[in-house]
Amino acid sequence: MKVHQLQAELIEYAKSIGVDKIGFTTAAPFHELKNRLRRQQELSFQSGFEESDVELRTVPLKLLDGAESIVAIALAYPSRMNDAPQGKKGARRGVFCRASWGVDYHTAVRERLQLIEAWLRERVPSVKTKSMVDTGELVDRAVAQRAGIGWSGKNCSIITPEFGSYVYLGEIMTNIPFAPDMPMEDECGECTLCIDVCPTGAIVAPGQLNSQRCIAFLTQTKGFLPDEFRTKIGNRLYGCDTCQTVCPKNKGKLNWIHDEFTPDPELAKPLLQPLLSISNKEFKAKFGHVSGSWRGKKPIQRNAIIALAHFKEESAVPDLIELMLKDERPVIRGTAAWAIGKIGSEDANEALLAAQIKEQDEEVLAEIEKGLAMLTNVERRI
Repeated sequence: MKVHQLQAELIEYAKSIGVDKIGFTTAAPFHELKNRLRRQQELSFQSGFEESDVELRTVPLKLLDGAESIVAIALAYPSRMNDAPQGKKGARRGVFCRASWGVDYHTAVRERLQLIEAWLRERVPSVKTKSMVDTGELVDRAVAQRAGIGWSGKNCSIITPEFGSYVYLGEIMTNIPFAPDMPMEDECGECTLCIDVCPTGAIVAPGQLNSQRCIAFLTQTKGFLPDEFRTKIGNRLYGCDTCQTVCPKNKGKLNWIHDEFTPDPELAKPLLQPLLSISNKEFKAKFGHVSGSWRGKKPIQRNAIIALAHFKEESAVPDLIELMLKDERPVIRGTAAWAIGKIGSEDANEALLAAQIKEQDEEVLAEIEKGLAMLTNVERRI
């Protein structure tokens, strides 16, 4: 079978298995990207979750011997949910970002990639392939941009005309020399909304992100959240959508296409207080199938504590005192102490002083001091 015919049939097959966009590019090195990644490393803008070897991230031939081309795919995910529950006093809610609604996108995209690889093997038994999504060496956005899936926006997301930036990306390297698609022209124009409204100033320049300041990254860390960011994350439990929700190119892009990405409102916007005492088993049973669970319950619980402080939810103080006094994890004890001081209550000062006597961890003691200081400042204002 001729390559152009195979390519045309592959495009049709991809649509039949729920791929919303497919594009092709060569396996040539990503020279411009290589310079940008090195600059990111020099500035310490990397998250630490990505592959550290710039060569592996930018030279496909280092990943697949004989690579000729890369097949890029995109799956659209929803930007709105129906019947979203509303939090209220005594029943505050957190929120998972849209990329964590429904089934874990790694699973969904990987299934499509594996189907495509199997389809290619049936037609070209000698085919070589290597696929990846998100956690692989290649930069998904760079591949998608060069393959004509969309353009790389100032918010560092791939923006498609059809689905906005609400798309999951994946790719397959292969030794089949598919004809490359043309990259799409940048349509961001003079708009800088995503840069202007970023809560932490993480988008330092068009297309340049300081991951260390990005809320999407910060919500996934496991240690103490730096003080500077505790007032910035609001009720976010995992991820951040601000630079997407303000983007004019996302207006009207609902993307209710795949049932597997339809959010369960009680998981996408869960009650905060039950998260404080959820067991590992319960957490895995309830949230294990969503992408936001990949770091385990600890970051989610820490963020839930910060969210309750954000709301100044006094009904949560007894639960927070329990965590501060009894939880085995210093990050949870300390964050709870900080939150108690932030919320303030009749029992707050006494509870913090009691914890101060008992506590031996220096970082937790520092958080208790912060809590007591906040209470003192409130008393002074009164």
